[in-house]
Amino acid sequence: MKTTIDLTGKTTPTPAIVQAPEPRPNKPISLGRRMLRAWQLYAMLAIPLVWVAIFCYWPLYGIQIAFRDYTPAHGITGSDWVGLKYFVRFLGSYQFFELIKNTVVLHMYELLVAFPAPILLALALNTLRQKVFSRIVQLVAYAPNFLSAVVVVGIMTMMLSPSTGVVNQLFAAMGLPRIDFMGQSEWFQSLYVFSGVWQSAGFAAIIYLAALAGVPPELHEAAKMDGASQLRRVWHIDLPSIMPIAVIMLILNIGSILNVGFEKVLLMQNPLNLDISQVINTYVYQVGLNSAVPQYSYATAIGIFQSVVGVILLLLANWMARRITKSGLL
Repeated sequence: MKTTIDLTGKTTPTPAIVQAPEPRPNKPISLGRRMLRAWQLYAMLAIPLVWVAIFCYWPLYGIQIAFRDYTPAHGITGSDWVGLKYFVRFLGSYQFFELIKNTVVLHMYELLVAFPAPILLALALNTLRQKVFSRIVQLVAYAPNFLSAVVVVGIMTMMLSPSTGVVNQLFAAMGLPRIDFMGQSEWFQSLYVFSGVWQSAGFAAIIYLAALAGVPPELHEAAKMDGASQLRRVWHIDLPSIMPIAVIMLILNIGSILNVGFEKVLLMQNPLNLDISQVINTYVYQVGLNSAVPQYSYATAIGIFQSVVGVILLLLANWMARRITKSGLL
């Protein structure tokens, strides 16, 4: 024990400093013990995992049909292996370029019209001062999303019928000739795209409205103090705030450029507009299931080609978005 001398000359003992033992490192908790502690959460997670495994991953076993001369009598493993035979057949088919052209043109038309529509709708709803009117507009815009493709096509068929349709009756009342909208190829793409905008734009705007709700109101107040107009505030405050989400949605849309909606195209398709309405999805259905002799291997090969091109375009679009806007999926 050490001693110290104070100003009066007295010595007082100084207690020795006892060093505390170093704490032992905590042992990592094993995965099994962590799962046991939160078994309720893992039990809830088990059901969707089983569903994904059965309906999303197990069917991937059938991809090998595209590389075999598959017949139901021999089964998947019993069918002869033919390699890339059906891929070469599709690439050399006289319908290849027509299918690619119809699919890409229809998707690009839809992308140019339908992609900015929910953005513009969200910006317009966000700038409305009368919240009651804004909520009524939102409700009216959301409602068509809950209609199925069958109902939407049925509505178009009834309204655009050459004999009993409301549109053609108005044309006849004004002395204009009746038009068979559903039977003419030049009207197919516009009807498909604009009916899709009417059906889905309101619901898609929810994503952008959620992003606009997170914009600090102080930015708009400061812009008002600086004399910025409503249009300036939308351009310099609201639009940049939703740009990252818009870029992600654009990347996902580009990735599905060869995957145009199957149900609606098939319902709108008829022999009169088949030259422009035949896309890859409907062609796969036709050769794989709807033909007199189903060609399962050929249809599977076309589907794999479509998926591979979609993944490549998705990665390319994501890379370009990262280079240009510094935001993307990965």
